[in-house]
Amino acid sequence: MSFLSLRDRIRQGAKALSVSLTDHQADLLTQYVELLVKWNKAFNLTAVRDPEEIVSRHILDSLSIVPFVEGENLMDVGSGPGLPGIPLAIMYPEKHFTCVDSNGKKTRFMTQAKTELGLKNVSVTNERCETFKADKPFDVIMSRAFSSLIDMVNGTQHLLAKDGKFLAMKGLYPEQEYKDLLKESPEIIMTESHALEVPDCEAQRHLVILKSGQ
Repeated sequence: MSFLSLRDRIRQGAKALSVSLTDHQADLLTQYVELLVKWNKAFNLTAVRDPEEIVSRHILDSLSIVPFVEGENLMDVGSGPGLPGIPLAIMYPEKHFTCVDSNGKKTRFMTQAKTELGLKNVSVTNERCETFKADKPFDVIMSRAFSSLIDMVNGTQHLLAKDGKFLAMKGLYPEQEYKDLLKESPEIIMTESHALEVPDCEAQRHLVILKSGQ
């Protein structure tokens, strides 16, 4: 699939999400897809191999939470090949994104993508989140299909700012996960939940926003 065709699909999908892209942002997102396709042949970074499917299931899915991204210092935990952190860093060049993953192949790819795309607002860390120490706490900690809500909170709560938020991207609404979380950490409350409509993606998608009630 040509660069221009890919870029058009990304533009159309972003428009359907009411997300406005500059030409530069559209180009960077397209370059990121092409890099992911290229590296995926050798390093198996994602089970999704078709470029069009990568656009819908990874890029547009990441962009679907654009309206809920706030703060200046953000962490993407279990980032894999950089999702949603790298697409969001392209959308918000004024914010800083730290992408953390324990898989060395995936962090090497993210480092290469950061370099080739010129993303000065991205840091990449190859480490488990439980042992990761940050220079300053994060305003937002986000994850996409990373783990259960309990594991996400337990693994990263030491990194969250006092008034910070967790953004957990899920498939089905995680009703049982949230009940389990409340039993173990009753101070963590769900402040918002949103059903996400991702273009060309039939699967259910949800965003759950959590913060400490204390």
